[in-house]
Amino acid sequence: MPLHTGASDEPTPGDPLTEAPRKQVAIVIDDFGNNMEGTTEMMTLPIPLTVAVMPFLPSTKQDATLAHEKGHEVILHLPMEPVRGKKSWLGPGAITTDLSDDEIHKRIVAAIDDIPYVIGINNHMGSKATADERVMQILVSICKERNLILLDSRTTPKSLIGKISMEKGVPYTENQLFFDDLYTYSHISKQMARFKKLLHERNSMVAIGHVGPPGKKTFQVIKEAIPSIQQEADFVTISKMVKRSVK
Repeated sequence: MPLHTGASDEPTPGDPLTEAPRKQVAIVIDDFGNNMEGTTEMMTLPIPLTVAVMPFLPSTKQDATLAHEKGHEVILHLPMEPVRGKKSWLGPGAITTDLSDDEIHKRIVAAIDDIPYVIGINNHMGSKATADERVMQILVSICKERNLILLDSRTTPKSLIGKISMEKGVPYTENQLFFDDLYTYSHISKQMARFKKLLHERNSMVAIGHVGPPGKKTFQVIKEAIPSIQQEADFVTISKMVKRSVK
């Protein structure tokens, strides 16, 4: 699994080896930046979150600043071209495969600079762009230059984010589950049950939810699940979960 829980899990010499290292869970909430439904509620969750903010939108800076003030981690939710769908769905500054190298570089840097307190990037949509070698080489190189981590949202199994990140020595990890790919409370609850089942089998989990149409439902499901998850795992931000190259 492309996950790394970090040296903090190792026992200190002299410590009694009474229990195994705690499991770790990182929950990422996408689509902040446009005054989306559920924004206020998500920010009140009593756990460390990773808040993924879209650039160049009405509440971009407000949402990133509030997340930082509440102790959450802020990443850029970078709009990227999907295999299916309209470019108009992506919002301003989107990364598409028909752009020149210089334009891709310019747009990514501008988006990074538009998000206060940014420590990393994940893709919004992007099933076409994240499978494009040229585009991903540019993205990962910028992350290396700017000392940013990468989270692959895994909107396609063909994504090259992990491969190129490892080659370039950029810390990265991958989403393992979407809570709200369908917007019903029933589906989100079923995904949370699946999340807990997977956590029983693994040492760490990364999952993504959203503000917007499913926002308040996703908030409610996460809030209700916190006590049972905390019996088994610690909630952490995404930077605690990244895999680093051995280089």
